[in-house]
Amino acid sequence: MTSVRKLTSMLLFGCYLLMFVSQVGAATRPIIVGSKNFTESVILGELVTQLLIARGFAAEHRQALGGSRILWNALQRGDIDFYPEYSGTLRFELLVGSDAGADQLAAAPLQQLLKPFGIVAMESFGFVNNYALGMQESRAQELAIRRVSDLLKHPGLRIGVSNEFLHRSDGWPGLKAAYQLPQDAIGLDHDLAYRGLVAGDLDLIDLYTTDAEISYYQLRVIEDDRGYFPNYHARLLYRQQMAETWPEVLKSLQPLEGLLGEAEISRLNSLNKLQKQPTEQVAIEFLQQRLQIKADPDRPAHSIWRAIWTTTGQQLFLVGVSLSVALLLGLPLGIWAAKNRVAGQLILGITGAIQTIPSLALLVFMIPLLGIGTLPALVALFAYSLLPIIRNTEAGLSGISADLRETAVALGLTAREQLWHIELPLASRMIVAGIKTAAVINIGTATLGALIGAGGYGQPILAGIRLDDTGLILQGAIPAAVMAFLVQGLFGWLEQRLPGAS
Repeated sequence: MTSVRKLTSMLLFGCYLLMFVSQVGAATRPIIVGSKNFTESVILGELVTQLLIARGFAAEHRQALGGSRILWNALQRGDIDFYPEYSGTLRFELLVGSDAGADQLAAAPLQQLLKPFGIVAMESFGFVNNYALGMQESRAQELAIRRVSDLLKHPGLRIGVSNEFLHRSDGWPGLKAAYQLPQDAIGLDHDLAYRGLVAGDLDLIDLYTTDAEISYYQLRVIEDDRGYFPNYHARLLYRQQMAETWPEVLKSLQPLEGLLGEAEISRLNSLNKLQKQPTEQVAIEFLQQRLQIKADPDRPAHSIWRAIWTTTGQQLFLVGVSLSVALLLGLPLGIWAAKNRVAGQLILGITGAIQTIPSLALLVFMIPLLGIGTLPALVALFAYSLLPIIRNTEAGLSGISADLRETAVALGLTAREQLWHIELPLASRMIVAGIKTAAVINIGTATLGALIGAGGYGQPILAGIRLDDTGLILQGAIPAAVMAFLVQGLFGWLEQRLPGAS
């Protein structure tokens, strides 16, 4: 019984402490810069962030948060303050369905289209990054493909495009209709598509025209002979109220307007993606060179150990808070489920159904309700923690023999006294085993929190996938495995000291 109380007290204390730290952090919220999940967007976001920091503002970069729609909605909700977007994406994807008609979307000034949403676009960074299709040069020569129209002659081509391009109105569906292409395309990560093309698993992929891989792999860019793709000028978006509340922030970012040409941004993409330079280093060195931004002497040097320390803190926060709150709710629900058969079936059925929802889908479902960042990740992890705790609590209590219960009644113990002095101590090993299972599941699932800006070990894993950097992937994967191993060992040690241990 003492062990159960100690465990509950420790988890409660951890929950309150972590929530207090979270509230203190929220009170001093920095400027939040978001970026989409591809290299160029991350670089642009980092340029904005580092320039703000150099000008004396507290700024934070939420890297690789997802696709265009997620960032667009996050900006309107106020979850982020800036993010780089492209004019073609705005006109032909994000603003489709607004009051503006198709002709107006194509021709009207962009600021006029954005005004009803309370969004403003700064002047272009100075370059255009358009969609295109690409092939390996040898394969293109073999099939005599130079124009998109030539694809009609080869219906068996294996085509892979980025997941967003596969579904967006200015992407594959519109392109296929415009050219009456007979092929179907599969969706995959943009960076993985290059690997598939080079490995010979794919014949054709979509490109961003400033991708460093085009020249690196000597790919042929297929001519858009019917002019389907519009121009995509890179621009920084922000909410209109920023001009009133933080005009000095906007003024400090004006030097970025017109600063980058196609060759320059392609070079930065190459430094980050192909030469494996850290994004922060790429951004700082560029700003020092072009805007004479002085390096901060107090800024800590890039360090793997510092990065691991940061992500470990984020991971512990996600797992600790979600698990603590799940215990506060799951333990009473497990007791109720054991005492009431009808309620038990309903509770286990609902929590079991939640467990079947794919973790990535559950995180995305949370975004419209809770925005991006830590909170939706905590709620999703809390939901996944409930089933093991409730199920093991119910099983542990239901497994106590009827004879023992009758003896407790004969001794004159009340139902409350039976629960606290007999049933919970006897079921404590089963309950702790459920908490252990929930903790290990959470450690693995929490890595997906990086997809919505919650940080943790998923951040280097996702960056490693994007940059094809095994070292970065291991920087997140190995600590996650070590944490799971330590947590499992800790709870295993605790189980051996509870009633019923041999």
